[in-house]
Amino acid sequence: MKASCKLILAMLLGAVTARGQATSPQNPSAGAGGQPNAQSGAPSQSSGGMQAGTASAQQKPPSASSGHRVLQAKSADEMKAYQDAASKTDPAQAEAAADAFAAKYPNSELKSALYARTMNLYGQANNAEKVIEVGRKAIAVDPTDPVPLVQVASALVESTRETDMDREQRLVEAAKDAHAAIDNLDTGLMVPPNAPADQVAAVKANILTMAYDALGMVDMNKKDYAAAEQEFAKAIDATKAQPEAVIYLRLSVAQDQLKQYPQALDSANKAVQYAPAGSAAQNLAKQQQARLQKLAAGSTSSAPGSAASPAPGPASSTPVLGKPTTQAPSAPTSPNPPH
Repeated sequence: MKASCKLILAMLLGAVTARGQATSPQNPSAGAGGQPNAQSGAPSQSSGGMQAGTASAQQKPPSASSGHRVLQAKSADEMKAYQDAASKTDPAQAEAAADAFAAKYPNSELKSALYARTMNLYGQANNAEKVIEVGRKAIAVDPTDPVPLVQVASALVESTRETDMDREQRLVEAAKDAHAAIDNLDTGLMVPPNAPADQVAAVKANILTMAYDALGMVDMNKKDYAAAEQEFAKAIDATKAQPEAVIYLRLSVAQDQLKQYPQALDSANKAVQYAPAGSAAQNLAKQQQARLQKLAAGSTSSAPGSAASPAPGPASSTPVLGKPTTQAPSAPTSPNPPH
């Protein structure tokens, strides 16, 4: 998963500070008219409220026209249990706490927030399989939240190998989740109240980038390079403000396989340009660039189609979700050529 995407998603999760409402009718602090007073929520992590892993009850403005849902605790006890679970910073402990909370409060709306936060912690630990496992729990609770959907899709496609017995099932699941993230982007995203419009727009753009990138990787695994080229182009278009070198590199490989050598070289050039200096992504991009430059130089003295077979693409050497959010974000993450 790309670092910038993970970071922006982490900012979203971190911005969702706990503001769940304890809405027990017996709440002695309920205001006039029986309306409960909001009990401000989970403590923020010491690293700051804008970092991933600080997500708590993701409350939306209750305006009917906002299209956003409101996550609420049904009692003060439920809110306290949520806060206790959300205070865990070790991913294994956070997962155990989330499972215990879900068992005690099976109908709680806050389960999804706890699982999303735990998924994020595993992302920071570069544990892609746990990102997938816990992300699936978050999706089971809320199948319309694009954050766990896109994170699981990315983790699946980047950690799936040719030798995996369940390879096909994982790719099918990745494509399904990526499409669901796109389809539910405007209605399923948990947006904090008062979130700046430009930040929300950036988050949505990054989710789209990650989703289209995952779909392109699925197509690359299927050797459907024409479809992959289209998906990578959509991913690039969605993240124009923050170009992603790895996506340009993947686009170059798809175009290379389609024998679109001039386009492939242009994409490789951009991958080299946007990749961090000295990074694994830049090294791979330079290899692809050099190969295509030699190919272009040799094309003047050789017949079309006689070029050397295309170099293997980043699909086989991509990192598992590592930070994940990303720095967090939304996620999770891991090593290898960094996104």
